[in-house]
Amino acid sequence: MPPLFTAIDHAHMAHALRLAELGLYTTHPNPRVGCVIAHGEQVVGAGYHQRAGEPHAEVYALREAGEQARGATAYVTLEPCAHHGRTPPCADALIAAGVARVVIAAEDPFPQVAGRGIGKLRDAGIVVETGLMRDAARELNIGFFSRIERGRPWVRVKLAMSLDGRTALANGESKWITGEAARADVQRWRARSSAIFTASGTVLADNPRLTVRLPEGEAFTPPWRVVLDNRLRTPPDSHVLDGTVPTLVLHNAQYAPVDPRFQAVELAVVAEKGGAMDLHAVMDELARRHISEVHVEAGPSLCGSLFAAGLVDELLIYIAPVLLGDSAQPLLGLPSLTDMASRWKLRTIDRRVLGDDLRLQLRPIA
Repeated sequence: MPPLFTAIDHAHMAHALRLAELGLYTTHPNPRVGCVIAHGEQVVGAGYHQRAGEPHAEVYALREAGEQARGATAYVTLEPCAHHGRTPPCADALIAAGVARVVIAAEDPFPQVAGRGIGKLRDAGIVVETGLMRDAARELNIGFFSRIERGRPWVRVKLAMSLDGRTALANGESKWITGEAARADVQRWRARSSAIFTASGTVLADNPRLTVRLPEGEAFTPPWRVVLDNRLRTPPDSHVLDGTVPTLVLHNAQYAPVDPRFQAVELAVVAEKGGAMDLHAVMDELARRHISEVHVEAGPSLCGSLFAAGLVDELLIYIAPVLLGDSAQPLLGLPSLTDMASRWKLRTIDRRVLGDDLRLQLRPIA
């Protein structure tokens, strides 16, 4: 029989999830985790994982609770770790503190945890219940679960388009289709990602910085910049080569960099498939580097190729109330269809008005 959770249990886990979300921009490659320690309705300790390498959520909550943790219930959004990484095992800390019960939202699929945390707690005589608000906890760490369970990052493609489905003029000009509110929203999606991904064509056309710009004082861990540059065409004065944030350039083995312009970035060789870079191999390379959420900002060719390869998990489409005309560039470069039954189907996760623009969050239907 599944556990029967009370209204108090739901309230405390919702609190723990709100705390976990405070680490949305700062914890990667680690998951975002929150913890609440309570006696009935009374919260005696609360905390969240703030940065990779720093204490986990349980440690902060136990510090605040002190002796009041004894006999209490701990609500944790992800299974407590059971191994020594950069910090000691949180399962051991909960046992030592004398908590009587642990309620866990989602089990941790990471091989060094994967049930071991739950097992340790139960072996110590602690009541452990799982599954409370599991879907919300997994959604908060959707990239982490994707990387561990599927072996590849969660891929989110951002596109801005006119009402007639165009992303840029025929000459490539695209600044700015959307308004200020939409552009500020994009910065927050960049900030939560592990990597901002583009292709050399976009670098050549726009010379983007691919960095995060949040209001002063808001903390974030700079995501990687990843540039798909098969023939190493990136110009030496490109912003992506400035060394200000970690940058990875993926290229074909035939092109060995000798130009000093690449000294400030990392390079990695990716195999080709069908005359183009193997996008599945690209995602394998990113996963090996513990990149969990990939935020794609590129042209219709790369975005379409990712979509056609089944590698797009989510679309963020910003729609502006403007028209660009028939000669402007399309949203995605996709193969032609011969019948409506073959159309790609999407489901709407969220829709939001941002100034004069509309943002749609969509996911492909398998």
